[in-house]
Amino acid sequence: MLLGLLNNISRWAIPLLLLIVPLYGLIKKVPVYESFVAGAQEGFATAVKIIPFLAGMMIAISVFRASGAMDYLALILDPLTTRIGAPSEILPLAIMRPLSGSGVLGMAAELMKVYGPDSFIGRMASVMQGTTDTTFFVLTVYFGSVGIKKYRYAVVTGLTADITGFLASLYICNLLFR
Repeated sequence: MLLGLLNNISRWAIPLLLLIVPLYGLIKKVPVYESFVAGAQEGFATAVKIIPFLAGMMIAISVFRASGAMDYLALILDPLTTRIGAPSEILPLAIMRPLSGSGVLGMAAELMKVYGPDSFIGRMASVMQGTTDTTFFVLTVYFGSVGIKKYRYAVVTGLTADITGFLASLYICNLLFR
């Protein structure tokens, strides 16, 4: 019963939203189409503005992975993470998560293909996807698009949040799945 209700809500959520928002705008006498076009134009300008930042970040990530630095860092961190109960197979995912969401999604899919989605490693990869963020992507794209140059404290805060998310996912997975 509840599952059927949730399925119907999720099926109709976006179409209703696409109907309600323009209707609300019409009621409030907002020029809906003109507002949409102006927003799309501004979004396109922002997208063009962030392309150099995005390209630089993607090149840096490729160099980091291709040089073997990520594997070396995982090797260095392995004794520490093994001691706290983190499987070594999850370390590359934890290292890459602050850098690239799509890269980590591919890594998580590979872990689930090898170990299974219901394995401890598969579940941990899934939980990590939801508890951490792509810190450097966020800083590069969002800060670059608005011209923020001094982002030292944002990096520290973002990486602290990523480490906290990793530790929280480790704790939750050990608590629930072991």
